[in-house]
Amino acid sequence: MDIDIIEEQDNPMLHRTDVRFEVSHEEATPSRLSARDSLAAMLNKEAEEVVLHELDTKFGMRKTVGYAKVYESPEYAKDVEQDHMLERNKITAADEDAEEAEEA
Repeated sequence: MDIDIIEEQDNPMLHRTDVRFEVSHEEATPSRLSARDSLAAMLNKEAEEVVLHELDTKFGMRKTVGYAKVYESPEYAKDVEQDHMLERNKITAADEDAEEAEEA
């Protein structure tokens, strides 16, 4: 799986960079988490700092275009992003479990 950055746009008010990218793949469309992890590695970020919003593959093509928001820290992502997007990107599960364990 090869990732090419198409466009990057800084958003300093929300402490993030909006990224459009293209994934070239040989097999089926990559999963959301594998694409997120590969993009995070490419950008030298932690996986929790990258929120993948969109993956779009045209039928029969081996290229997928995606849109992600890359935050400066996971805390900024949790403050800004909607809960369902955090759940899709598996960002809140471990933190909520830890908080529940502390409360009990």
